Amino acid sequence: MILIILRTIPAAAVAAALLAALPAAAQTTYPSRTVRVIVPYAAGGNTDITARAVGSKLGEAFRQQVIVDNRPGGGTNIGSELAAKAAPDGYTLFMGGASNAINMTLYAKPPYDTLRDFAPVILCVKGANVLSAHPSLPVKNLRELIALAKARPGQLNFASSGLGSSNQMAGELFKMMAGLNIVHVPYKGNAPALTDTIAGNVEMLFSGVPALLPHLQSGRLRAIAIGSLKRFTALPAVPTFDESGVKGYETSTWFGLMAPVKTPKDIVARLNAEVDKILKSPDLQTRFVHDGLEPIGGSQEDFDKFIRAEISKYAKVIKAAGLKPL
Repeated sequence: MILIILRTIPAAAVAAALLAALPAAAQTTYPSRTVRVIVPYAAGGNTDITARAVGSKLGEAFRQQVIVDNRPGGGTNIGSELAAKAAPDGYTLFMGGASNAINMTLYAKPPYDTLRDFAPVILCVKGANVLSAHPSLPVKNLRELIALAKARPGQLNFASSGLGSSNQMAGELFKMMAGLNIVHVPYKGNAPALTDTIAGNVEMLFSGVPALLPHLQSGRLRAIAIGSLKRFTALPAVPTFDESGVKGYETSTWFGLMAPVKTPKDIVARLNAEVDKILKSPDLQTRFVHDGLEPIGGSQEDFDKFIRAEISKYAKVIKAAGLKPL
């Protein structure tokens, strides 16, 4: 009887029934095609460098091409929104950063929500904002700078790469924690801010390490303090704000991999595991340290807690600075 029944069932139906009985992982293999990583900045910056370095190694591990898709503009909102609304299938990822924490408060109606629309995958690297000064400013360390700023309220200024940038937030956090009145001078990018500070048109600058290194080494600028909680590998002689008297001060540039929020949990977990291994590879660690960045890694939960803390921190900074939502 059983043999007769099997012979009367079409072969396609039998195959379908057998396939349905297999585990889902056996039916599909991720990734089976090109993976895209959206970067909300133009090519050449630290976010882009991080995405390409990690993406290249991830492509080797996956045996699939991993491409970087640069979508700059709108204070990173253009690329961020595109990534947030992408299909949650693991084939579109996003290299987010500090702007994705800042923009949740800086904008009245941001076109995405970092906590609601993204699944944190892994924190890839951290950089550090450095406070540097033109050599003509008569200070050699942070304590001297604070004393001078308190003696001359509203007379000192600092440049940043733009309104709402992590560089500005580094300055606003410093003002808030040290109780200072220093004037912010925003520029359209880090390059013009750096140029004007070197020329002495502004007295101080908050910037990431890579752009500053050659100018600190040449003496065109003087490093005052660095925003990491421990001294930075690329600038071991530069003291932290914390050890210089502004206890607990930390402001960093950071870049982390995210995925659209409904991306399957097994895919997100695999991405976390693969990238965590990649970040531990000696060649990549050497490269990042050379670029003024420090590899981090860790769990999805670690990254989620970090993002929430960053959003909370910058909300307080923006409120204290009296910045009206854009």
